[in-house]
Amino acid sequence: MNNFTKSLFEKYETFKEPKLTKRRFKQKEILPIIQKLPYEKMVVGKSFENREIIKIKVGNGKKTILLWSQMHGNEATATMAIFDVFKFFQAKNDSFDAERKELLDKLELHFIPMLNPDGAERFTRRTAQGIDMNRDALALQCPESIILKDNVGKLKPEFSFNLHDQGIRYSVGETSNQATISFLATAYNQEREWNAIRIKSRQVISEMNTILQDYVPGKIGRYSDEFEPRAFGDNIQKWGSSLILVESGGYGSDAEKQTIRKLNFIAILGALWSIAKKSYSGYSLADYEKIPKNGKSLFDLKISNLKVKIGASITNLDLGINLEEKNNASATDFTMTSVIEDMGDLSVFWGLHTFDAKGGFLKSFTEYPTLMAKHKIPKPSSKTIDLGEKANFVIDHGDSQTLVINGQIIG
Repeated sequence: MNNFTKSLFEKYETFKEPKLTKRRFKQKEILPIIQKLPYEKMVVGKSFENREIIKIKVGNGKKTILLWSQMHGNEATATMAIFDVFKFFQAKNDSFDAERKELLDKLELHFIPMLNPDGAERFTRRTAQGIDMNRDALALQCPESIILKDNVGKLKPEFSFNLHDQGIRYSVGETSNQATISFLATAYNQEREWNAIRIKSRQVISEMNTILQDYVPGKIGRYSDEFEPRAFGDNIQKWGSSLILVESGGYGSDAEKQTIRKLNFIAILGALWSIAKKSYSGYSLADYEKIPKNGKSLFDLKISNLKVKIGASITNLDLGINLEEKNNASATDFTMTSVIEDMGDLSVFWGLHTFDAKGGFLKSFTEYPTLMAKHKIPKPSSKTIDLGEKANFVIDHGDSQTLVINGQIIG
């Protein structure tokens, strides 16, 4: 396994789909790629806004596997990786011919890339009906939900891969490590019991964790497994398919998640190889549970050792600032907007970026009209720095000032 995935990692650029370089793309951009694929393609239904949802079948083996991405329209990392996987399967006369043949001979793979094309059009989580599709497995209000349930029912896959993105501020346990990829073997009942079907989920995840630790050690997390009766992952496990939930988080400053795309490619093919060879069967519950649970211990920016003067009193505090993406009108790009999320003693939290104020005083831009004009800072509503406000302020060191503009350290 290690030799196969190591070689894939080293030669990944050979298989990277060049037409997909950013997370924000629409269905019309992947349809030409799909049309050129030399595999069986089937329209399995239409979205609420009448966009065709396409399933691609690869391989003719006895083990049926279903993989889908972008159930949430703004979670596109695995979609890019799926198209890289297609390029891998189309390649030939390289060092992977034997592995490729074995995968295609043993597995029947069904891919639904971009299950929620209406959400992808707007680059938003929910469907055009405003529904979180991953909470629609019982009510089936969305046509996309009906399509997924129908395919699970018809294909009866032994394994299902539910491919998502998660927020970039999840930590690996209560540490400063950003959760780059997280996993979950979803529960199928309130008691969170381990039947044979769910055991296989955790075993394959343990194999995927072993693979990824070679590339992002200490950056793999695990979701808590409380049963969610409305969720597809929990229900698909209940319906008899071993469900592997994969969540792509953050990796430093890689805003377009190209590194995590590569990790998805390695992890997916590694998992498929493990299933084909049944090498996952040796993993225990202890192997799965040693993956740390996700924590929420990170801010985008943590500023420590600030002082605030209120009347005659001086207070010491830290600030936690987060950044959120805001789509442009066409949902093809984004801007960032900041918010002051927390203040006080934040010693048990970390930042993706950190700044030590070294006792500098936190002050409003209103006290620095020249700086406010120079940097075109809108006039604050008050002279105090409050929670929920945009992170525009000055850190005064006496003989110099550090500016924080929209959550970014300036000078």
